[in-house]
Amino acid sequence: MTDHKRDLYAMDLTDAVWHKASESGAENNCVEITELPDGARAIRDSKNPDRQPLCFTASEWAAFRTGITTGEL
Repeated sequence: MTDHKRDLYAMDLTDAVWHKASESGAENNCVEITELPDGARAIRDSKNPDRQPLCFTASEWAAFRTGITTGEL
């Protein structure tokens, strides 16, 4: 794990503003996203907000979004 990635996971997200993902379904299977510095993002399961979120660097987030939109993931 790189230092930048470690820094993302070390961030205190207590006061983070979380937003429901636009593609979350009506079944309450929601993913929430918050913006982090330098274009990074963190995502969490809205049903388990106390669990540690997944953190993505800006380039990882871009690759993840591309994979989702193209159907690769």
